[in-house]
Amino acid sequence: MAAHHFEGTTVIDRPIDEVFAFLADGTNDLKFSPRVQEITKTTDGPVGVGTKFASTVKDAGKTSRREFELTEFTPPSRIRWTERSKNIITVPSGGYDLVAEGTGTRVTIANQLEGHGFGKVLIGFAARAAQKDGDAMAERIKVAVEAG
Repeated sequence: MAAHHFEGTTVIDRPIDEVFAFLADGTNDLKFSPRVQEITKTTDGPVGVGTKFASTVKDAGKTSRREFELTEFTPPSRIRWTERSKNIITVPSGGYDLVAEGTGTRVTIANQLEGHGFGKVLIGFAARAAQKDGDAMAERIKVAVEAG
């Protein structure tokens, strides 16, 4: 099966520690992802490997529940996650890479997408739509972080 993925990169005018903290708080997805309707942290304690977030998202007019688990957490440069929910299109791996750049931070977001059942028919369309939005997603993150 061919891997489908998208990515986007931007430079945020904030220090790397501040950007990492914003992204590590998965509930901030509401501030930059128009598809996220609600999101909550479902595990206790500080954010780190094993932390889970549950969300309700709307894609192409259809609402679904999603659960993601952080699989790598390396402040201030790397966050990785995997989707634990079962949907027709899932994200088996995704994450952020952060690099200090001058007084700001270069952020790259990347997700792999995988189709299941009927999702195998839709995956090409979904991947193209996600890739088309990759840099715009990165820019929405930039605006949200810089807004404080």
